[in-house]
Amino acid sequence: MSIIPTLRDGATVLRPIRVRDARALEAELIDSRSWLRPWEATHPAAPLHWDTKGSIRNLIAGARAGTGLPFIIETDGRLAGQLNVSGMTYGSLASATIGYWVGAGFAGRGLTPTAVALATDHVFFTVGLHRMEICIRPENGPSLRVVEKLGFRYEGLRRRYIHINNDWRDHFCFALTVEEVPQGVLRRWKTGRVPPGVATVPEVDLIAARRGISLPPAR
Repeated sequence: MSIIPTLRDGATVLRPIRVRDARALEAELIDSRSWLRPWEATHPAAPLHWDTKGSIRNLIAGARAGTGLPFIIETDGRLAGQLNVSGMTYGSLASATIGYWVGAGFAGRGLTPTAVALATDHVFFTVGLHRMEICIRPENGPSLRVVEKLGFRYEGLRRRYIHINNDWRDHFCFALTVEEVPQGVLRRWKTGRVPPGVATVPEVDLIAARRGISLPPAR
């Protein structure tokens, strides 16, 4: 079982998600509908439907199975969004993936990079995993700025990778390994030690993502 901690830096808090958060989460999702819809995961075989309690229960079940860490993002005691560490694997792979969202009224305050840094540091230095991955749609400028701030390294373009907003969407993949951040992700960012350019997407991938064409085979 993955123990879900409470993590904090200043006014930003990551705490375990609870079933009783369902109503507040739904309210924030509805209030931020136009802001979040372009990045919202959908099911290719079923229409979007609201089952927030069911989703929370599934996330908690994943934590009990040791495959995830579901968090609520709070600031000044207010629910601001959600962050999930998922796909946690151990042994020779020892990796995980992060996904997140914050409501429109909380954007631009530094909550997301702080939350991502807190969660990644916990996974690296407490859970003991080796690699953290974030996959972002090419059109999602705010999330691309998050990985740039934190120094997640660009790894490549993944074609039609996740079903988002009712279609299969390309994603850019970024990652960090624990060896790259011996001082921690949060501390490296806060002290201005993020190496420049590591999150830069090569022009060939930017063009390919815009055009939706297949990349040439590796030579």
